[in-house]
Amino acid sequence: MNQKLNDLWEKYYKKVYDIRHQIHMNPELGFEEYETSKLVSSELEKLGIEVTKNVAKTGVVGLIKGGYPGKTVALRADMDALRINEEGDYEFKSKNPGVMHACGHDGHTASLLGVAMMLNEIKDELHGNVKLIFQPAEEVEGGALPMIKEGVLENPKVDAVFGGHLWGSIEEGKVAVKHGAMMASPDIFTIKIHGKGGHAGVPHASVDPVPIMAQVITALQTIVSRKNDPTNPLVISCCNVHSGECHNAIPTEALIQGTVRTLNNETRDFAEEAIEKFVKGIVESQGASYEFEFIRQFPPLVNDKNMADVLEKAAKKIVGDENVFELATPSMGGEDFAFYTEEVPSSFVFVGMAKDVENPILHHNAKFAWEDKNMKNLAKTLAQVAIDFLNN
Repeated sequence: MNQKLNDLWEKYYKKVYDIRHQIHMNPELGFEEYETSKLVSSELEKLGIEVTKNVAKTGVVGLIKGGYPGKTVALRADMDALRINEEGDYEFKSKNPGVMHACGHDGHTASLLGVAMMLNEIKDELHGNVKLIFQPAEEVEGGALPMIKEGVLENPKVDAVFGGHLWGSIEEGKVAVKHGAMMASPDIFTIKIHGKGGHAGVPHASVDPVPIMAQVITALQTIVSRKNDPTNPLVISCCNVHSGECHNAIPTEALIQGTVRTLNNETRDFAEEAIEKFVKGIVESQGASYEFEFIRQFPPLVNDKNMADVLEKAAKKIVGDENVFELATPSMGGEDFAFYTEEVPSSFVFVGMAKDVENPILHHNAKFAWEDKNMKNLAKTLAQVAIDFLNN
């Protein structure tokens, strides 16, 4: 089967290459992937694959029915780009100013279309069905949950989901798996401190939100260092801080926005409660008031251990035992594939694309660039894991 997948990849590589370049030149933001969605639908229809369009607005689902009855496995790719102006200088540079594929989703989408081409040729050998999920809006809003709510895991019922990400800090030719928690929940918090503005020369007549804000920012770090078990990962980062408009007036309000990263829902609950408790104590002790909002964006991505085994074995068939390794620690980045892991047994994989791990390819960077050949290991691993899950 490995040789057969190699032959099929070589047969379709030029097509996948062209598709990746076309998508890269025409990047679209989350829930606006109209042209990408049309391209995906068109390519699936050319293969004679059953297609469902406009799932969660721009999502596309393809269904390959195997030659024998059996389970249903889903493979997922994300389609959206980022609001970043591309600074690279090559022939397939973004034609959409201010928007670019700076995270590899163009490669994910093209790779999954390559999987569709390969598996469609051997569908008569498959025991069950393959759902191909082309998902919108992974980067910000999260398109996984809306697709799930619209029934992407039903009709036929999905028994397992697999997905992958081209990863810039892993050497090309290598594949990283993880049993258990693999990526964090990227939650968002907003704190507004309401004081009393006035003249900077008479601060005692005001309630200055700026030093209160400073106290809050400092105190939040003690949640991580003094209230949380140091063996349990927790990140609290204050990233957007603002107050005032001029040098000689005490402002009325101060704003703090940031992110909380956790690997389990218990720590997530603890962090939300602890942040507000700290804010309340500090702010009210200074005679000010506050507003607090905590947005739970994606859950932690926790791989099913049995599905991680299946994925690891599949990857070893593609790149060799010596090139597949277990991540030593989870990534504190977020990924809305996590919603699938909460619904059915699922697993995610990182596929390396760095020529030099000492100088990794930086995701979400205006000069983000990688070689097309790295799609091979992603596409073949996803094809192999689908075959293994269904036929074994």
